Amino acid sequence: MLADMPVIARFYGIAIRMYSREHGVPHFHAIYGDSNAVFAIETLDLLEGGLPNRAHRLVREWAAEHQADLQEMWRTQIFRQLPGLE
Repeated sequence: MLADMPVIARFYGIAIRMYSREHGVPHFHAIYGDSNAVFAIETLDLLEGGLPNRAHRLVREWAAEHQADLQEMWRTQIFRQLPGLE
């Protein structure tokens, strides 16, 4: 399944992926070590899984900066690399 999930950003050991054939609530996956979490794009709420507290905060901060890009990628299914956190 990870082959169908391009990495759209990497920062602080976190990989952000979006599955190209998924449907339902627009969302993205954040993978950090053995932890995997799914976040809603519109609300940035955690939908499934979990991350350590610091990684969770970093993912939400990153997603807030790139929310419009994430929504566009979900809508068009055209994925591109986004910058990580500075």
